[in-house]
Amino acid sequence: MRDTYSAQEVESEVQAQWKAKDVYRAVEDAVGADGQPKPKFYVCSMLPYPSGKLHMGHVRNYTLNDVMYRYYRMKGYNVMTPMGWDAFGLPAENAAIAKNVAPAAWTYNNIADMKTQMEPLGLAFDWSREVATCKPDYYRWNQWMFLKMLEKGVAYRKTQIVNWDPVDKTVLANEQVIDGRGWRSGAVVEKREIPGYYLGITQYAQELLDDLSKLDGWPEQVRRMQEHWIGRSEGVTLAFPYEFDGEAKKLTCYTTRPDTLMGVTFVAIAAEHPLAQALSKGRDDLQAFIAECAKGGVSEADMATMEKKGVATGFFVNHPITGAPVEVWIANYVLMGYGEGAVMGVPAHDERDFAFAKKFGLPIRQVVGKEGETFSLDAWEEWYGEKSEATHLVNSGEFDGLPFHQAFDAVVAKLESLGLGHREVKFRLRDWGISRQRYWGTPIPMINCPHCGAVPVPYEDLPVTLPEDLVPDGSGNPLAKCEAFKRCKCPKCGADAERETDTMDTFVDSSWYFQRYCSPDCDTAMVDKRADYWMPMDQYIGGIEHAVLHLLYARFWTKVMRDLGLVKYDEPFRRLFTQGMLMAECYYREGADGRKRWFYPDEVEVQYDEKGRPVGAICKEDGEPVTLGGIEKMSKSKNNVVEPRDIIKKFGADTARSFVMFAGPPDQSAAWSNSGAEGTYRFLRRVWAWAYANRDAVRAAGAIPAELSREAKHLRREIHAALKQAEYDFDRMQYNTVVSACMKMFNTIDAFDVKAEGDAACVREGASILLRVLYPVAPHITTALFGELGFADEMGDLIDAPWPKVDEAAMEADELHLVVQVNGKLRGQITVAADADEKTIEEAALANPDVQRFIDATVRKIIIVKRKLVNIVAK
Repeated sequence: MRDTYSAQEVESEVQAQWKAKDVYRAVEDAVGADGQPKPKFYVCSMLPYPSGKLHMGHVRNYTLNDVMYRYYRMKGYNVMTPMGWDAFGLPAENAAIAKNVAPAAWTYNNIADMKTQMEPLGLAFDWSREVATCKPDYYRWNQWMFLKMLEKGVAYRKTQIVNWDPVDKTVLANEQVIDGRGWRSGAVVEKREIPGYYLGITQYAQELLDDLSKLDGWPEQVRRMQEHWIGRSEGVTLAFPYEFDGEAKKLTCYTTRPDTLMGVTFVAIAAEHPLAQALSKGRDDLQAFIAECAKGGVSEADMATMEKKGVATGFFVNHPITGAPVEVWIANYVLMGYGEGAVMGVPAHDERDFAFAKKFGLPIRQVVGKEGETFSLDAWEEWYGEKSEATHLVNSGEFDGLPFHQAFDAVVAKLESLGLGHREVKFRLRDWGISRQRYWGTPIPMINCPHCGAVPVPYEDLPVTLPEDLVPDGSGNPLAKCEAFKRCKCPKCGADAERETDTMDTFVDSSWYFQRYCSPDCDTAMVDKRADYWMPMDQYIGGIEHAVLHLLYARFWTKVMRDLGLVKYDEPFRRLFTQGMLMAECYYREGADGRKRWFYPDEVEVQYDEKGRPVGAICKEDGEPVTLGGIEKMSKSKNNVVEPRDIIKKFGADTARSFVMFAGPPDQSAAWSNSGAEGTYRFLRRVWAWAYANRDAVRAAGAIPAELSREAKHLRREIHAALKQAEYDFDRMQYNTVVSACMKMFNTIDAFDVKAEGDAACVREGASILLRVLYPVAPHITTALFGELGFADEMGDLIDAPWPKVDEAAMEADELHLVVQVNGKLRGQITVAADADEKTIEEAALANPDVQRFIDATVRKIIIVKRKLVNIVAK
């Protein structure tokens, strides 16, 4: 055994042992020592994008996963934790444009680099199950599933309104439109209607909503976010009749507030609405406004924040109940893709309508009243839109006085009797548009024939392989220019045809990868019976930023797979854990042009006050001041990324793992600290030094005898109490306090002097427990010491050693330390036997010299609070 701790040597040796034994390969038929099948446990972190570099934030995420793997394996479970790569997507295309390389080459190089960076961490990944979503053997099944959805009517084609960059000739995501311009080209973005493919997630909206109640292992916050996103509402689809070119027509809209119908003073329609297009003929003002609206965003978020603009058409529709004329406005805050593309304007009881009416001087008619509240036309109040039995209708004719629910029902009944409305449940959720006019993604398996239209690629011709040698130049999708890819024959008529050049949204790739991990080598189906063994996943770990779209799409995809008979479960993830971010200090200097230059931490010398608080910093290179930018999320853009390879080189992987666990509760953000890492390293070095100094004594120690010294009993009591707390914290994923428990446990062992018979045996037991509890967090040093101290000889390799059992009897104290009060004030302490009766306790309390000094009168009574204190009440 080495006399000093060399993290790099220890970790290299231990990892070589693991690799030689292939210890992380998961199998479905694992059995325990008793010959019985082990219960399975599938834990998985959300797969990363292969950006090329790991930082300590990644280390924190994957260590969480790893700690859970090792803990459950010691508890007797058959555990699997795989890893793969979310390898398609726009970042690869952007990097390819910047570097003039093919996205495929860039992606595969990054995957290789990141695997190399992961290896020193000793993560328990079963790499035999690795998937990369850009590989044809994976995305083949995206295409297969798409065709199955097409057959079921879940996938379909329709025209969609998108953000179009006329310079880059590509569709932009909403977040790529900045102040109405393309993020890369700076060109004014246009709204265009282009055909695209959709997945009918709304067909599963109610089930997705209902099944949230089953997910009691998910954070409540995430369930609420999904519930809001699905957005179930009960309302009415109603119609405003009108006549156009001598033909009777209806302008329909959906509302959840039919009770306010008598307060309608205008109707707003989207610029793309057919009525808007019809009314704009011969109207330069309307055409100009419609053209202006075409430059705006196409998301609900855009609508909520943009300046409300509109133009009156001078055209009127009829109120469905009163028949009164209601003017139609074209408004930029109404989207054609949401609802009917028209909204009824009730400015008195809708905040957005109120702002619009105030801006354009439209009538504001109160129709909802509340006792004790006065309506004002000057400012909006929350109660104006209140939907409760505390409100009632006013200025509403036959409906006056009705509270909300009665008013809702009465207005709906009236509309139904007139044939101008009906009840309807709607969802905020919209069908999932998966078409992307981009290259680096799964090709959509469709062929466009001039005679047959859009024709599915035959199953036997899958996969439609994406050429990997194309280099995008920013001027549209390279597939559209690749004749070798485009040219094909129509499967129906044999005529010359063209392949679809749109690729799938990358959320498709991440919607089922965790199921493919279960049977990654299956070449006859997406998954096989092994998925029914491992799934549903027992623990999923990832960031809160994926709380809605990724998780919602994964749930939807699983339900479609179930309906196709591929799997037998309804939900993919039993438990979900959303980890906090790892933060780090950042430093910058602002230039004359206002731009900030961000410095790496090792380029800066920080100055501290007498209390150790940072008060300033200078650049080491020029000695000039730099600004303290505060604690921010680790980000390459701010150069506050701490790379694992630097920490591992200096302190070792176990220190990196232990500190990111110790830094704070895993579900909360935590700050990286070099001094904190150094402190963790010192702790591990102390553990090694103690083991080296006591190796012979630990190996030679025998069994724990029946009779122990008072000190040995105290040692066991402290060890088992810490074990019990650590086990509780492991179960609730509070790994920061697990590390604290290990430190406490070690300090107790380190301070113990072996004197009496049996003491050494208790120390041996404590060391065995310490190494097993610390192992999931710091697996290398503990594995090495487990062998060096002889524990592997009796329990086998640490990775499969049994989890230590709490000895409840050891935690029972022989003696009790009780505080003694006189008239409620602390005056002394006594020590009595744990089984002492009340009379003995009273006598000990009264005999204590410190207490006697305060009893100068008659004792009226003595109150004993069991195992805590004695209170003497004296006159």
